[in-house]
Amino acid sequence: MLPLEERWKLPPEEQDIEVTLYYLTREEGGRKKPAFSGYRPQFHYSGRDWDAVHSYPDVEFVQPGQSARAYLSFLSPECHVGRLQPGTEFLVREGQRVVARGVVTRILNLEESAKRIGRDPAGCWD
Repeated sequence: MLPLEERWKLPPEEQDIEVTLYYLTREEGGRKKPAFSGYRPQFHYSGRDWDAVHSYPDVEFVQPGQSARAYLSFLSPECHVGRLQPGTEFLVREGQRVVARGVVTRILNLEESAKRIGRDPAGCWD
């Protein structure tokens, strides 16, 4: 398995989830610079932050104020099986600052990623 920082290079069918993102403008408190594939902010939902690497299949980069489709790969996919589904809303954060809002559109390879990692998800939400 590729290291997390390289997982954005995986083909779509090997990514964990597909999402639609809207990057906030600078005036809305968002980023000043565009986000590129390989970007690794926090994926925030249900009161928790998780590491997820982004891949933007349709564009080279996403500017603040733009929306884009993205594939995400989690460092801890076992923690999200059965918790994420299409329609789940989430925030993208850099520390405590919200830089984007998103919604899960498809679950791709999340269960297979979790099985490949082979960790017990029991302690994920403690």
